[in-house]
Amino acid sequence: MGCSVSKKKKKKKKKNAMRLPGYEDPDLLASVTPFTVAEVEALYELFKKLSSSIIDDGLIHKEEFQLALFRNRNRRNLFADRIFDVFDVKRNGVIEFGEFVRSLGVFHPSAPVDDNKIKFAFKLYDLRQTGFIEREELYDLRQTGFIEREEMWDIVCIPTEVMVYKAFVEADSKSEGKINIDEWTDFVSLNPSLIKNMTLPYLKLVYIGSYNVIMGNILISYILDRDQL
Repeated sequence: MGCSVSKKKKKKKKKNAMRLPGYEDPDLLASVTPFTVAEVEALYELFKKLSSSIIDDGLIHKEEFQLALFRNRNRRNLFADRIFDVFDVKRNGVIEFGEFVRSLGVFHPSAPVDDNKIKFAFKLYDLRQTGFIEREELYDLRQTGFIEREEMWDIVCIPTEVMVYKAFVEADSKSEGKINIDEWTDFVSLNPSLIKNMTLPYLKLVYIGSYNVIMGNILISYILDRDQL
């Protein structure tokens, strides 16, 4: 009887030892994201592959993130860097499993718009992490092609300077030269196309078949529309 208990404990310890850093229980993650437990478990398999593509430590480093997006660890992009930074909730330079699932959950078609997508998009635009979207940040994002590629703002064919000016005339209600979260929320409610790229239909297919690294590349590249960067 004692041996049986001892074996069970050893087996449990061995199972826990195999878990990656930042691992969170699938039941917990399913309770706070639109994913089911089975989908979270499928995402875990994807995460293990992504997090061992260059450095096998169970964490996604920026180089691994770049490799998944572009199949080139050295190719850099302003918006891709910002995506990584927002996924890296703890700001420790890596993405843990829990952060990966929670962040992807924001892009799920069933995720709440107000609480998740609008705030997440605001963080992406807030490149310097000041708590505001500033003119220079909007200008830089337009220069990367992100805004134009998503056909946002309904003014994609005009010069960047004019686009930024028009956006701030509409959104900066206090005329402070910066947009806060409340102004951003109001602006998005009038221009829903601004968060068009915050919904990934592919995330509804997580449970289908073997969710491998190829599907992972499709999901993440859909965020940035890799072929047009």
